[in-house]
Amino acid sequence: DLVKLYAERERKEGFTYSEDTVWQQEFEEMFPFEETEDQELAIEATKQDMESKKIMDRLICGDVGYGKTEVAIRAAFKAVDNGKQVAYLVPTTILAQQHYITFAQRFDDYRITVRMMSRFCTAKEQKETIEGLKNGTVDVVIGTHRLLSKDMQYKNLGLLVIDEEQRFGVTHKEKIKTMKKDVDVLSLSATPIPRTLHMSLIGIRDMSVLEEPPHDRRANQTYV
Repeated sequence: DLVKLYAERERKEGFTYSEDTVWQQEFEEMFPFEETEDQELAIEATKQDMESKKIMDRLICGDVGYGKTEVAIRAAFKAVDNGKQVAYLVPTTILAQQHYITFAQRFDDYRITVRMMSRFCTAKEQKETIEGLKNGTVDVVIGTHRLLSKDMQYKNLGLLVIDEEQRFGVTHKEKIKTMKKDVDVLSLSATPIPRTLHMSLIGIRDMSVLEEPPHDRRANQTYV
């Protein structure tokens, strides 16, 4: 089924995004940290995928704190700048909350509407988000597998970002596949599962690897 899906995506032509606008350049210059060389290469490769006719399917592989999210943020900005909507799928409510705060802060100056969908949201908030996605007033939605529910409809979905794809179960993956039909997909993972890695290595999916730690980054230390 997966091979069939990728073959179908390969045959279709995707949306061709425009080259970086002044807004994109200004947005990227406001990034408070210095990009690593790997990060710049991954961002450039992602943008080239989006500007080409093919439907993007790129895996960004890198350790925790190596800047995978920033690659996704810039791709999301490019998508919204071209009038598309973005769905950012995460495995846990805590991660949804963290990413929502990051995206809302970064996009605040650009009147980009970011909403969250998880069990942390009230029924009223969820209803408003669903309506906003349908009528196009919500640009970016960040959420857990709640995004895979039947009541979720998008006016013009252009980019699907899957964070920690390996943590979604088989039933979720089936639903993700139906969403994937003709939208650009960016998967982020510190520990890709063998199948995902295998598909990247044999060329079904493209892969960017972030091996260089950000400047002054300290090693993770865990205490019990």
